[in-house]
Amino acid sequence: MCLKREHKNFWDKNAGGYDRFMRKDRAAYEKMYELIRPVVKAKTVLELATGTGSIAKHIVNAAAHIEATDASPEMIAEAKRDNRSAKLHFSVQDMFRLPYADQSFDVVIVSNALHIVPQPEKALAEIRRVLKDGGVLIAPTLTHAENSFTGKVRAFFMKLAGFPLHSRWASEEYLRFLRQNGWTVRKSVVLKASFPLTYTECVKSEV
Repeated sequence: MCLKREHKNFWDKNAGGYDRFMRKDRAAYEKMYELIRPVVKAKTVLELATGTGSIAKHIVNAAAHIEATDASPEMIAEAKRDNRSAKLHFSVQDMFRLPYADQSFDVVIVSNALHIVPQPEKALAEIRRVLKDGGVLIAPTLTHAENSFTGKVRAFFMKLAGFPLHSRWASEEYLRFLRQNGWTVRKSVVLKASFPLTYTECVKSEV
């Protein structure tokens, strides 16, 4: 299933301002990069919903190779603009229909995306397919349901601006969702940001 056109339009239109929007949560993201680097050390990595490539660019020195993808051509154009690493490749891909063979990657990263796509369980099934047995899914997600009042107000205005929000999870609800869809959560940390950011590392559950 493809992302609905209006959702792609939102990200295409906002590609230029995306990094400015994320900058105020820099401390939380720096902590997240520190958590990710040891997991991707010398590994082949796929990142979905890379946006402007901020995570990929911050961790690429640790990884063996990163394929960083997004559904928005404008986001990918922005990401490519200052990519200086031969180990990092950006491309436009649909996370529901990935062009990669089964068990292609050691690590898959999907950050702040599962709550904004329709049918996130389908995205998880596709991730499961391309991830090697014994590989790791890193899936940090904004858990909006735990917002303070000001967070709720901000979320309301983001929704008015067209920000696509499909799932509102509290941290424990999000972890339960992952477990119900065939993942064992091996690590979770809630990072303090504009919205609570639940960092998670998962491995495939035994079927």
